[in-house]
Amino acid sequence: MTDYKWITVQRDAGCATIQFVSPLLKHNPDGSPITPSSQRELGAALAELRFENDIRVIVITGKEDIFFTAGPTHPNFAGHTPDKTWEGLQSIHFTLQQIIEIEKPVIAKINGTCMGWGASFAFACDFIVARDDARFSDHHLGMGDGDPPVGRPGGGIVPGDGGSIFVPFHMTPALARDFLWLGRPFTGKELFERGAISAAVPKAELNAECGRLVAALMRRPPYALAFSKRTFNRPYADRFNLMFDLGYSYEMINKEQHGRYVNGRGTETL
Repeated sequence: MTDYKWITVQRDAGCATIQFVSPLLKHNPDGSPITPSSQRELGAALAELRFENDIRVIVITGKEDIFFTAGPTHPNFAGHTPDKTWEGLQSIHFTLQQIIEIEKPVIAKINGTCMGWGASFAFACDFIVARDDARFSDHHLGMGDGDPPVGRPGGGIVPGDGGSIFVPFHMTPALARDFLWLGRPFTGKELFERGAISAAVPKAELNAECGRLVAALMRRPPYALAFSKRTFNRPYADRFNLMFDLGYSYEMINKEQHGRYVNGRGTETL
């Protein structure tokens, strides 16, 4: 079994739990943003679990009060070299593809803040079970908003890392636009009341609620459930293959614009 740096994988009675470790949740120890290698590890773990026939269900969760969130406030978009852009594309594409294609139900157990790419891949999962007070948000277009603010004010970019693909499957068009275009945050309770996630419960009940869902899935015939996921997820896979490269490319264009021009347009700064 593989040793990972950014995640832990525990197997118990047919269920595998993938948990992000603390340095990944907020930022790297030196304060730099999350790296593509950390995102790629999630995909690698799913690829490994895919061929373990005794594993029937997969749960992905965070630690403490954070599920997965972006790094701290960034003053600029420096560091998006061609190498980093390519590594990011490969890592995020690989991981999202594993979530969609693995023939086992994947549950996102949202134990706290779920932000940015954390929200993108959570909505790629088959089930979302959340704390009722967990905060969901996508800050791509809302850069500089929030408390605390994330990203450079006025530095909005395309939600190109999966959010534009998967969020509209879970939300009405109006709600998805609020979430993606306006960067409006929602609690787990608000999303559950709007039918966007599977469950929202108090913090003390989260483990039990997730356990009930795992037990229910484990009672399903394994191959019937596997083929059902493959069938159900064809629209997800088709939309992912159609849109991911486009969205990611537009996001990189936006970052280049903000890195070179005042407010992303007008006078060149370099």
